[in-house]
Amino acid sequence: MSLSEKFAYQALESRTKALATALGFRDQSTLEHSARVQTMAIELAKVAGLTECEISALRISSKFHDIGKIGIPDRILMKPGPLDKEDWEVMYRHPVIGEEIVLSTELDGASQTAHIIRHHHEHYNGQGYPDKISGESIPVGARIISIVDSYDAMAYTRAYHKGRNHRTIIDMIEMESGTKHDPLLVKHFCRIIEASTNRVE
Repeated sequence: MSLSEKFAYQALESRTKALATALGFRDQSTLEHSARVQTMAIELAKVAGLTECEISALRISSKFHDIGKIGIPDRILMKPGPLDKEDWEVMYRHPVIGEEIVLSTELDGASQTAHIIRHHHEHYNGQGYPDKISGESIPVGARIISIVDSYDAMAYTRAYHKGRNHRTIIDMIEMESGTKHDPLLVKHFCRIIEASTNRVE
């Protein structure tokens, strides 16, 4: 990665940091979740052989993958229970909102980073959102976030479910290999998570 590319990603991360802080004041659990997702995403990316430039884009997009939730109404984001169909229709917009926020910085590196954010809820079989793309059409950074995001989301208690233990989560992720998740990345993840500081009991 060139020095100019490095500076570009540093500038982009700096510009988006304030928005992440704002989201944290609104929903501290999302900020904490994003920090853990970033750590696991970088661990997985290194094992998966991503380039330095790809890792730089992933470092930002993983930390800010949920930044679009700043545009989701409190009645949905803070709802003390399961979301209904109408709630989910609104929640499904957060990757697109996140993409728009990052693109609005108009900085070098924003396009690649925003592209990852837009697609982090796509499924390997094409049944995700917002665009229902599949396989390697999904940016590799987004495929990585999908796995680590799922792990962390299941590990911690939320309004709509209790936190699960490590073995249960891994079983579920392996079950979704090839449907929700990239099978090769799942294999890498199942190896690196055992030594990760974000592994739950």
